[in-house]
Amino acid sequence: MTTFSRAFLVAALACAALPVCAAEPKVETEDQKAVYAIGLAIAESLQRFHLSAEELEVFKAGLTDGALKRPTKVDLKTYQAKIQEFGQKRAAAAAEAEKKESEVFLKKMEGEKGAVKTESGLIYLSLKEGDGESPTATDTVKVHYQGTLRDGTVFDSSIERGTPATFPLNRVIPCWTEGVQRMKVGGKAKLVCPSNIAYGDRGSPPKISGGAALLFEVELLGIEKVTPGAARPMEKPPGHP
Repeated sequence: MTTFSRAFLVAALACAALPVCAAEPKVETEDQKAVYAIGLAIAESLQRFHLSAEELEVFKAGLTDGALKRPTKVDLKTYQAKIQEFGQKRAAAAAEAEKKESEVFLKKMEGEKGAVKTESGLIYLSLKEGDGESPTATDTVKVHYQGTLRDGTVFDSSIERGTPATFPLNRVIPCWTEGVQRMKVGGKAKLVCPSNIAYGDRGSPPKISGGAALLFEVELLGIEKVTPGAARPMEKPPGHP
């Protein structure tokens, strides 16, 4: 056997023992793309479990055995309740970790010039004072806004969509209900929301994790007075893609 042949054999045996050496699957045909999209959809539902790379390998083994109807290593009925318990435990731990990470961000925003922190924990920073009236909690408001995570990632934006959002102010997260009432029509402001007045420990998957602090830049375009008994216009609240 030549030196080249021996080297090739060693490499082949090494790859056989390591999943990372598997050939990258092709994603070219429409069917392949559809199957890949199934994987993405499953991945979204997995996010709440916060699996490690090693745990994902175990998950793939279970997925493969189940899909190909091979003998399984655990009884699914026995573990149904444990899946729920496992997910809750992982989500709670991740939310606590996120809240700790958010403390630095919240402290920084609280220190910005002109920032006002309220009793609820809302940090309000006026960017432009409006000259119109202020809404009440039961008013329907028309706004342009952009929501970002503490690392600057945009998760929702009426500005990007090019269409203002309209919704009753008492049907959004508490941070918005409180913060927008401090504004006047024509004004712009930053609303910095700790998780307890945003989406809490559950978050709003897949974009907003549990325990996340959020930053919204809001422009109050108008207040729409609704006649009692009339239907209110309603869009998805900020943060819901």
